[in-house]
Amino acid sequence: MKYLLDTHVWIWAMDNPETLPAVVRRELLKPGNLPFALSVISVWEASRKESLGKLKLSSPIRHWFASAIREPFIQLLPLTVDIAHESNHLPGEFHRDPADQMIVATARLHRLTLITADERILPYAHVRSLWG
Repeated sequence: MKYLLDTHVWIWAMDNPETLPAVVRRELLKPGNLPFALSVISVWEASRKESLGKLKLSSPIRHWFASAIREPFIQLLPLTVDIAHESNHLPGEFHRDPADQMIVATARLHRLTLITADERILPYAHVRSLWG
């Protein structure tokens, strides 16, 4: 594994891949990059947004999850004690969104590059990131 997908990138890759920058689409299509890591917190985050009416998916969420979390494309990474601890002790300044903290901690501990469009994460010097 080389890459961890941020929640929104995972959703866009599944439902609207044309919205992703060309550099990201190229990486997603390279067989040598499989599988892409996904923090289990992203499943929670997508489910939460869908339940609040803030996210519309291409199919009902249970069916969407069944196709969106499939091998060989995705490998789910669990939340661990180390990730929970790291998410609360990230070096430097980082914003207070707990899902983002756990995603960044997951990328750091697994030494993965985070694919994200999040403008609050991209300038963070303590995690490798990729975007257009």
